[in-house]
Amino acid sequence: MDNSRNSFAGVLPTVTKNIIIINGIIWLAQFVLLKRADIDLSQQFGLHFIKSGQFKIYQLVTYMFLHDPYSISHVFFNMFAVFMFGRTLEQIWGSKRFLSYYLVTGIGAGLIQMLVLFLRVQSVLPVEMYSMVNSVTVGASGAVFGILLAFGMLFPNSQLFIIPFPFPIKAKWFVIGYGLLELLFGVANRTGDNVAHFAHLGGMLFGIFMILYWKRKDRKYGRFY
Repeated sequence: MDNSRNSFAGVLPTVTKNIIIINGIIWLAQFVLLKRADIDLSQQFGLHFIKSGQFKIYQLVTYMFLHDPYSISHVFFNMFAVFMFGRTLEQIWGSKRFLSYYLVTGIGAGLIQMLVLFLRVQSVLPVEMYSMVNSVTVGASGAVFGILLAFGMLFPNSQLFIIPFPFPIKAKWFVIGYGLLELLFGVANRTGDNVAHFAHLGGMLFGIFMILYWKRKDRKYGRFY
């Protein structure tokens, strides 16, 4: 008897499942290599500022598969969001479209993050400039925010239960509220805040562009999802 359909992996579409597995394996590799051999994969594959001298074009892709090796919550919550929302999008769009969306929003998030850093570097003191130029961005959050945006646009009235709120929130209000918070925190630019808020917004922005482009294209060819 084949029980694969009843297993955790069996209920996940191919791309969603592989994204979660790959991110989990890479996080474990980061943790082990850093602990045992003092090798930090973020230095080679994390996203460096374009003027730092360490930037490589492939980092726009590889950075989104890396996470903070000292924080399992970083990779866990990102992959939990992929599990919760990504599987629904993949089932509707299909694996090819979902993978394209995930990669484009992740790359777009990285581009927006670098653009914001470039603009900020122009107006800071040399000490702050050094810190910003040598910063490294890692994490799937940009693509995850793209997924949240897509879910909110496709299922705006779906009821979500978000901790710690004791009541359901419609997906559209959750996405709008989350986006506004990211914008607020990004503009505030608080000292010690190492979250790439504008990368999150970049994932959402590129997500909007892709969804609107696909809607226009699908209407033209009579396809509906």
